[in-house]
Amino acid sequence: MKRGNRPELLWGLGLNKVEAVKIKNSLGPGFFLRNFSESSLPGDKEMVQSEKPSAAWIPLRVWSGLPENRKNAYRELESTQKILIQDDDNPMDLENVLEEGFLTVVSSPLTSSKVKDALFRAKEVSGLYGDIYRMTEQIMLEREILSRKTEQLTFLNTLLANATESLEPAEILGRAEKDMGMILPILSLQAVFWNKIPSSEKLEAEIFLKPGMSEDVRSQWLNLMLENSSVPGESVTDSYELNCTRPVEENRRFVEGPAEGRVLVLPLASRGEKFGSLVMLCDKSVRLAKDQVSTINSAVSHLSLALHNALMFRRISTRADHDGLTRVYNRRSFDERLVEELKRHQRHNLDLSLLMVDLDHFKNINDSYGHLAGDMVLERTARIFEKTLRTTDFIARYGGEEFVLLLPHTKIEQARMLAERVRTKIEETEMDYCGTRFNITASIGVTSMRPGALESEESILEKADKALYNAKNSGRNRVVTENENKGQLHIV
Repeated sequence: MKRGNRPELLWGLGLNKVEAVKIKNSLGPGFFLRNFSESSLPGDKEMVQSEKPSAAWIPLRVWSGLPENRKNAYRELESTQKILIQDDDNPMDLENVLEEGFLTVVSSPLTSSKVKDALFRAKEVSGLYGDIYRMTEQIMLEREILSRKTEQLTFLNTLLANATESLEPAEILGRAEKDMGMILPILSLQAVFWNKIPSSEKLEAEIFLKPGMSEDVRSQWLNLMLENSSVPGESVTDSYELNCTRPVEENRRFVEGPAEGRVLVLPLASRGEKFGSLVMLCDKSVRLAKDQVSTINSAVSHLSLALHNALMFRRISTRADHDGLTRVYNRRSFDERLVEELKRHQRHNLDLSLLMVDLDHFKNINDSYGHLAGDMVLERTARIFEKTLRTTDFIARYGGEEFVLLLPHTKIEQARMLAERVRTKIEETEMDYCGTRFNITASIGVTSMRPGALESEESILEKADKALYNAKNSGRNRVVTENENKGQLHIV
């Protein structure tokens, strides 16, 4: 019962001189007895602040005179083994001794053998209690570890199940924000993905921001996302598309800016190649433990796989409907859309216009600068269409250097103005290929169907093609519009 070189502390609660001397003489050098007189027994404050004794000797005469609340205070000294000293004249039966919280009872008069025997029992019980306490601590620790692992597995299973339920990146991110809240006080979750532009070393980014932002907060997040959308030492971001995540809960609070919390930028990778970043805003007080970091890394690995699959599925779907070079719709998609728009035009008596665009002297570009320069021109021209036309308009590559622009709900006059705007934008745009700068022009044929007119897709294409033919034969770099009322062509 020694604690290093310090003697083991024992208490005497109201021992008389004879009892105290007998116990001290029987203890030996490894123990120290501190005896309290019956009139100055330790109170609550002293029992809380003082060092706890390994054993306490209490005469029955003292114990019997204590009030019940004081007895309870001594009973609650669980680390202290209590030894009762009693006279043979008025003994307490063993059952009551145990009920009162005593380890053992020693009868008067005290002898060395009785004292040593009582201390030996106290030492055995203390050792047993110590072993049980350490075992309990170990069990509690293992239960805590098991509980954390169970929570982590539950979280990862929930995250993975939700992430694989959809092939829409916006929906996956919205669900991930809610799921990550299970382990972090997360305020928002957003993402940026990048992809190399065909025929270029530059990147195009797709940024998903949380809806409900003010303009100032949106600008802050946009700048941060663009900073994290380039590949160090490789390509830089040239353009970006802005989208919103799809929140799981509609009633969301105001979205905070990056400075309002702690920003975690987590790389998204597939097969060792980075394709984006997950950006989380957490409470400023967040301090991540080692197991939390491990769990977050596992979660990001799951999300990387789900998001990469969603992006690949969308790209494959896009390739089936889009031209691989210009990334606008292909001819098959245009043919299908034209049939749909003609049906809608005839059913609802709506205006419908069509522009057919051909790049002038395109063969000369390929011959002079190479086919890669021609690819660059086609891609830049497609971007001009996207920036000039409305979101409801339909852009397709018709073949070679020809494009078709389908304009629902558009009268012939509006289509003519839009065609002239497109022609001017193409003419004014300076092309740059490997340091060589040049300009191109385009010829545009315009046709339109008025409400109530019945035409087939072949006839409207034939009229647009005829208008385009006349534009090229009239000197190129111009817009020619068919005048349906007079059966003539109008040249702009």
